[in-house]
Amino acid sequence: LLVPQIIRSLIDTGIGQKNFRYVLFLSLLLIVVAVVRGVFNFLQGYWSELTSQGVAYDLRNNIFNKLQKLSFSYHDRAQTGNLMTRMTSDVELVRMFTGTGLIQMISAFVMLIGTLVILFRMNWYLTLIFVGMLPIIGVIFFLFVRYILPLSKEVQERLGVLNTTLQENLAGVRVVKAFSREAYETERYLKQNRELMQSNVALMTIFARYFPTIFFVANAAIAIVLWTGGIQVMQKQMTIGELIAFISYQGFFLMPVFMLGMVGSSMSRAEASAQRLFEIIDADIEISDLPEAFPMPTVNGRVSFEQVGFRYRGSSQDVIRNITFQVEAGQLTAILGHTGAGKSTIINLIPRFYDPTQGVIRIDDMDIKKVTLHSLRAQIGIVLQDTTLFSGTIQENIAYGCPDASLVSVMQAARVAQADEFIRNLPQGYETIIGERGVGLSGGQRQRLAIARAILLNPRILIMDDSTSSVDAETDFLIQQALEKLLQGRTTFIIAQRLSTLRKADQILLLDHGQLIAKGTHSELLQTNETYAEILQTQF
Repeated sequence: LLVPQIIRSLIDTGIGQKNFRYVLFLSLLLIVVAVVRGVFNFLQGYWSELTSQGVAYDLRNNIFNKLQKLSFSYHDRAQTGNLMTRMTSDVELVRMFTGTGLIQMISAFVMLIGTLVILFRMNWYLTLIFVGMLPIIGVIFFLFVRYILPLSKEVQERLGVLNTTLQENLAGVRVVKAFSREAYETERYLKQNRELMQSNVALMTIFARYFPTIFFVANAAIAIVLWTGGIQVMQKQMTIGELIAFISYQGFFLMPVFMLGMVGSSMSRAEASAQRLFEIIDADIEISDLPEAFPMPTVNGRVSFEQVGFRYRGSSQDVIRNITFQVEAGQLTAILGHTGAGKSTIINLIPRFYDPTQGVIRIDDMDIKKVTLHSLRAQIGIVLQDTTLFSGTIQENIAYGCPDASLVSVMQAARVAQADEFIRNLPQGYETIIGERGVGLSGGQRQRLAIARAILLNPRILIMDDSTSSVDAETDFLIQQALEKLLQGRTTFIIAQRLSTLRKADQILLLDHGQLIAKGTHSELLQTNETYAEILQTQF
């Protein structure tokens, strides 16, 4: 704000009166002002960037932490690509507004007030003419912000859809190539990309429509002021230096006005992104510790279901109904049924991946809802149907549930899971780096690593969901032999995929359309239950 005053003195007093020493002094003063301004700009940029990066850091951590706590039901509904967009693009938009938009807004208001005061002190008549255009610009800005908010949210949502399509394609690239669907996937991606482009073009159209109008109104006001001020100069009512200073202050006044327009745009986009981020942060954690929850002591492993029913969130139909059974500690229980009978649902309820919508599940007579999640799951080893391995070494993957386990313990668990031999044949053995999702390993190898990971946990309760479906008969025989000693004294649930499992089971739970229709040993059910005999005939 000092610059126009210095320029005015330079023209009227220095150049006008040919006082060259004064001209030199004012020129040096302009240089000093420029240097000071540069220092403050640097400090402002540094601290604002530091603050915005801190905000982004905290946002990412909070959202990631919340995603770890959200239950399976949330992730069943959420799209991975959409979550990735929120963690990256939406966080970045909020960060940019925090780093620059907020500072610009404060700076703009300070500049507006300071400049307006100076303008009125210089020439109140010209200032009133100039300020007369502000209501028009205000209406234009209001309409601009009103239209840009929904469009900004639409752009982010379409970006999320596009990222979901990309993520699905990359994850299923082998299926795409196996069925020669490259052209279809390309067209699907092009369609989503086209819709994103159209939304971005619509967003830019708003900018192109409103900002030229604002500039036209502002320039018209400057032209009127220049015409009126020129007349006052000719009438000796003000000097040329004063007019130039007034026009300069007009520029200082318009600059924050335009800046507020840009800030309004970035604020609208940041607000749309913040709404999407807080949808995650404010999401209900369906599975959590009750206030009175206590750590579960070491259990024997007796598991009982009492009139248990379950319905997925948003569904109108129960997956399982009135399931009642008891498994004594150390027993091997096989779960059998047609596809969709509810087998996976039962084993997902034991570690509280979901909570039953009715009934009670107990371990050693303790309601599992009344113990802490960590203490419950620490005593349950799980080998899921979909084997998930993480980028890292084989040793790190086996020791995922016990990160402090020694190499000797890891190797022992691998030997039990019949994985030690193929691991030793790899180039770096247990230090071999596994690619993303275990690429480079066969399905059977991945499943044996998952079994070793569960074995290392030394659980009281072991859950195996179709855990040997990707191994050949010989490997399955070796794993079953190795598991015989491991299963002694442990309560084990296995979704039966092989006849040998049914024959060895202490108890078989036969499910049909979400109901427990029979339970007993293999020989008992074979003699008494026609459905069991039918499943054996068709499945095995």
